[in-house]
Amino acid sequence: MTIQPAPTHTRAIDPSLSLFQLLDPAVHADPYPFYRRLREEAPVHWDPFMHTWVVTRYADVMTVLHQFSADRTPDPDQMKALGLPSLGPVADVMARQMLFLDAPAHTRLRKLCSSAFTPRRVEAMEEQIQGIAERLIDARIASGRMDVIADFAEPFPAIVTAGLLGVPLDDHGWLKAKSADFAEMLGNFQHNPDRVHGVLKSVAELTDYFRDAIRNHGDRPGLVRSLVEAEVDGSRLTEDEVIANTIVTMVGGQETTTNLIGNGLLTLIRKPETMQELREQPDIIASAVEELLRYETPSQHTARIAPMDTEIGGTPIRKGDAVMAVMAAANRDPLRFPDPDRLDLRRTDNRHLAFGWAAHFCFGAALARMEARIAFTTLLRRLDDITLAADRLEWRPNSGLRGLKALPITFRTPGAPA
Repeated sequence: MTIQPAPTHTRAIDPSLSLFQLLDPAVHADPYPFYRRLREEAPVHWDPFMHTWVVTRYADVMTVLHQFSADRTPDPDQMKALGLPSLGPVADVMARQMLFLDAPAHTRLRKLCSSAFTPRRVEAMEEQIQGIAERLIDARIASGRMDVIADFAEPFPAIVTAGLLGVPLDDHGWLKAKSADFAEMLGNFQHNPDRVHGVLKSVAELTDYFRDAIRNHGDRPGLVRSLVEAEVDGSRLTEDEVIANTIVTMVGGQETTTNLIGNGLLTLIRKPETMQELREQPDIIASAVEELLRYETPSQHTARIAPMDTEIGGTPIRKGDAVMAVMAAANRDPLRFPDPDRLDLRRTDNRHLAFGWAAHFCFGAALARMEARIAFTTLLRRLDDITLAADRLEWRPNSGLRGLKALPITFRTPGAPA
C-alpha cells in the first residue's frame, strides 16, 4: 500500500493502458480486449497511475507468483507513519494472514491451516453441499424466476462456509455481508475511500465474532476448532492467527465462488450451444469448471513486491518495486492457450492461474471446485430454458474480485410445457 516512486528507467505510457481503465464500467464489463492490448503492446510496464508494474503474459505472471514477495501489508506502525492510523486494525489482521506472508512465516501458517483443512474434510461435505444446492433451488422453482446471485450464488457458498467453519448456519447472511466488506481490501479498496468506515467496522465485528466462537463455542466441530487444535512440529496458532486466517478463509471461500457461479452461468447463457453440451454430457463437468475458471477468472489480479533487482520479459525491475500480476490476462494468453477466447469445456491442457500458483496456491481450491461442480450440474439438471431476464447487467465495482451485482433469469421446470 506504500506509494512507490516511478522507477528512473521507465518510459511514459499511454494512459489508456493503465489498470485504472478497469474503473470504466464498459471496460469492467468485458476487460478481456483491454487485457489483450496490454499483452500485445505493454506486457510488462510501469503504471504511473497505480504506482506499480503491470504484468500480463502467462509466463511472466507465473514468474511473479512463484518468485516475488507476497509480504506487502504495512503493519499498524507503518500505517501510522503513512498518515493512515485508522487502518491499523485492518493491517493488524491482514499481517497475520498467510495470503500476505512469505516463508518461513507463511510456511508455518500454511502447514497448520492445511492440517485442519484436509481433503477428507472436504470430501465428507459433498452430500451436505448437494443438499444446500437443492434446497436453494427448491425455494425458487415454483416461481420460474430467480436472481442467481441473491438466491443462489451468494447464499450457497455462504452456508457451506458457515458449516465448514463450525459456526451457526443461520449466521451465513451476516457473515456474507461482512465478507463483501472485507473483499474491498482484497479487490480494489484503494479506489473506494468512502468504504473505509464500513471495512473497519466489519473487521472489528468479524474479529469479535470469531474470538467469541473460539472462547465460547470451542467444542463445536468445524474448521475454527480444528485451527485452534492444529499442531505441527510442536507449533500451534495463536488466537489472533486463528481469527485472521479464519477471516481470509471465509472471504476467499465466499467471494470467489459466488463470482465463479454467477460469471460462469452468464457465460453459458450467452453460449447456449455450450450450455446444451454440458446438459447432454454432465460427465465433462470437471474439465468444464476448469475452463470456466480460466475463461472468467474470479480473482483477476494480485499484488507482489520484487524481492531483488531482476528482469521480467527483458524489463528491469528494482528490488522493492510493486508488481501487479494479472491472472485473468495470463489465462487468455495465446502463447499458452490455443484459441484462448473460445470457451472449450473439453480443453485438456488447462493449467490456468485462477487459484494462483506455487506457495500461495489457494488451499481451498478443492472445496471451490466441488461447489462449482455441484452448482452447475444442479442448476442445469433442475432448470430448463434458462433465459436472461434483464437488458442490462451491473458489475460490482471491484476490479480484483470481479462479479455481478445481480443475474435475473427465467426458466422452465424440466417436463413442464414449453
